Amino acid sequence: MLYFIDVILPIPLQKLFTYSITPSEASFLKAGIRVAVPFGKSKIYTGLVFNIHNNAPTAYEAKEVHQILDETPIVNKIQLELWQWISNYYMCTLGDVMRAALPSAFILESETVVTKNFIKEIDESILKDDEFLIYEALHHQSSLKIHDISNILDTKNVLPVIKRLIEKEAITVDEEVYEKYKPKLVRYVKLQSNFSTEKGLQSLLENLSRAPKQREVIMTLFSLSATTRKPVKVTDLSIESKASSQTIKALLDKGILEEYYIQTDRVQYNGTDSEASKNLNNHQETALTEIRGSFNKHNVTLLHGVTSSGKTEIYVKLIENIIAEGKQVLYLLPEIALTTQLVNRLQTYFGEQVAIFHSKYSTQERVEVWNNVLSSASKAKIVLGARSSVFLPFNNLGLIIVDEEHEQSFKQFDPAPRYHARDTAVVLASIHKAKTLLGSATPSLESYFNAKQDKYGFVELTHRYNNVLMPDIELVDIKDKHKRKRMTGHFSDRLIEEITEVLNNKQQVILFQNRRGFSPIVECNTCGHSPQCPNCDVSLTYHRYRSQLRCHYCGYNMAMLQDCMACGSPDLDSKGFGTEQIEEEVKLLFPNAKVARMDLDTTRGKYGYEKIITALEQEEIDILVGTQMLTKGLDFRNVKLVGIMNADNMLNFPDFRAHERSFQLMVQVSGRAGRTEERGKVLIQTYNPYHTILQQVSTNNYINMFNEQMNDRYNYKYPPIYKQIKITLKHKDYNKVETASIWFAKSLRHFFGDAVLGPESPPIGRIRNQFHKNILVKIPKKQSLSKTKEAIVKINNSFLSIKDFRSVKVILNVDNF
Repeated sequence: MLYFIDVILPIPLQKLFTYSITPSEASFLKAGIRVAVPFGKSKIYTGLVFNIHNNAPTAYEAKEVHQILDETPIVNKIQLELWQWISNYYMCTLGDVMRAALPSAFILESETVVTKNFIKEIDESILKDDEFLIYEALHHQSSLKIHDISNILDTKNVLPVIKRLIEKEAITVDEEVYEKYKPKLVRYVKLQSNFSTEKGLQSLLENLSRAPKQREVIMTLFSLSATTRKPVKVTDLSIESKASSQTIKALLDKGILEEYYIQTDRVQYNGTDSEASKNLNNHQETALTEIRGSFNKHNVTLLHGVTSSGKTEIYVKLIENIIAEGKQVLYLLPEIALTTQLVNRLQTYFGEQVAIFHSKYSTQERVEVWNNVLSSASKAKIVLGARSSVFLPFNNLGLIIVDEEHEQSFKQFDPAPRYHARDTAVVLASIHKAKTLLGSATPSLESYFNAKQDKYGFVELTHRYNNVLMPDIELVDIKDKHKRKRMTGHFSDRLIEEITEVLNNKQQVILFQNRRGFSPIVECNTCGHSPQCPNCDVSLTYHRYRSQLRCHYCGYNMAMLQDCMACGSPDLDSKGFGTEQIEEEVKLLFPNAKVARMDLDTTRGKYGYEKIITALEQEEIDILVGTQMLTKGLDFRNVKLVGIMNADNMLNFPDFRAHERSFQLMVQVSGRAGRTEERGKVLIQTYNPYHTILQQVSTNNYINMFNEQMNDRYNYKYPPIYKQIKITLKHKDYNKVETASIWFAKSLRHFFGDAVLGPESPPIGRIRNQFHKNILVKIPKKQSLSKTKEAIVKINNSFLSIKDFRSVKVILNVDNF
């Protein structure tokens, strides 16, 4: 009987590819094991076995598998089920999901290796100069990789040369697969067994009497082994005995010491679970009881708890219960900045049972967390991570907590799969028959609507911990302040007055401005020209600390101009303001205050967030200026005042969610103020203090905001009333993308009529030299979502079969919020 496997390849293929295997391989292989397989003319890919069967492919002859890479599956059946759901729901391929889900170290890459052809002798005179260089190099080296040849010839395009050498039969070409993950090995030493007896040790010390340093090393090793009763690391031995590595090497060379290696994890927690979890107050106890009751009826529960109400402590109590049952917990966070604070809190309760998983971790560290979760190790009972942690191989998941569930950081925009981690977590929990708790002080309209419809359970926590009062929110009319000449730079007299008072009381201030850089526009006062990005339809942002103009979309940068590019005038002015400018103004206004900035530019390193957050916690910073990173559920004890520099640029953004997002951002950033006994203060600077959203923020009235926004969503047929799929077309030729988008929209209207909006250029019509066109398909609740997607896929396939449109890139984005 013939055996075949369907394999997922890490490339966007619509179908799985089938390979033939032997009966013995069939008895060994299981779904989720990696195999190296040939694909195309000469490429080798790491594929993942999806299933094993006896049906030969009809369209092509199945190739054989090159090698099996695992002994046991690295992806379990539940994950494969989740991958299929993501692939179907978010309209992408299983290959896309595999790329996103597996740490890159698991996806082995093939490299082309060139070796000399030993079977045939060739006449070197027929070789051209560049061919001879490579042939000559192969006399000295057994094989060369593509990048080696590139270095020898000092050119990137080496394939024509290799092709000519193959035709002349001078070389042979192979594909070699390299394993990327390398376990971390720690070097240990021990005494050779001959010297382990008392007599042997005595004679050894006598022999070393003339080598006092070596004798000291042996004595230190002996005392370390006796006190710790653990293997001794070379580094520890060197530090304790104050000996150089040369001294230890001499003992190894003499055969007195013996070295060996032990594989260890790169991420380790050295502390102990030193604290019992805190006792809850009455409000928290009531909420906890209600959540448990809600879980009896609903699989998903929404916890609407005001900022600083102690939601985390409720989560801790739920986690304790689940771990006691021997199950795993996934704790999802929107931002890496949050993990820093939470890790410390959770580790004091749960010790090394907490594992962390996010993009600032190296590939090797992520592989270790993956393996610990897969083997249900005690080191990964609780996984704390950003959106990609939904892909981890849980075997026995009992609870998923999605903290700050309203955050848009949970949505992946590029590349595919364009999944939403909150929605994916709900599906993952249902596959595991686990429960999901969504927590937020400002829930998304979708989740609150689901709770209202009794699709989700609902629990409210309306009191802050220790009955601390909600912050006092004041709206400052900067239009009026400008008229009365009471503005100093971007600071109103009220804001300066409040900051001065807070600093005098030795308390801290947070200033929020949702733009990084110094100023978004540099303009010539003579001719009005402002420098634009050559690749995108945006003006360049001025970054003063590097004295350069940068594009925040494609990364293009240039040195700051001394005079205008159009008319040559030196009279350049900057318009608008970002975090850098605020930081500079604060330093001038409050020269004695310690000022820091937290935005994408200052948190690029692995520990960037940690340094700033720790400095603020330890009161080394008086005023922290930052972007929306500051809004995400951070807990600072000594922050008395929060200043929102300009509320208007958020409210006037061209997006149907702008008002909902502005409300969430402002309430969240306000929640950083006054989290201890004393009431906090929030000042919101705006040109329009009578704006409905700002009035709702000032009274913390979520219900009013929800009702008003839902009214608009009903009227204009937006989520959560209607589902939506956004189709984006991209191409570097404007006319081509225009024609293609008109064709696509026309085809969609045949199926969906008026439910199709567009094609329309987005606010920024060109990014990275690609023109964009958007089409929006609105889907009513009664309409079948799967049938709608089928129709869109059909249209997309027809579109791609038209020769003129083949080069236009089409992006399908389901639930594009």
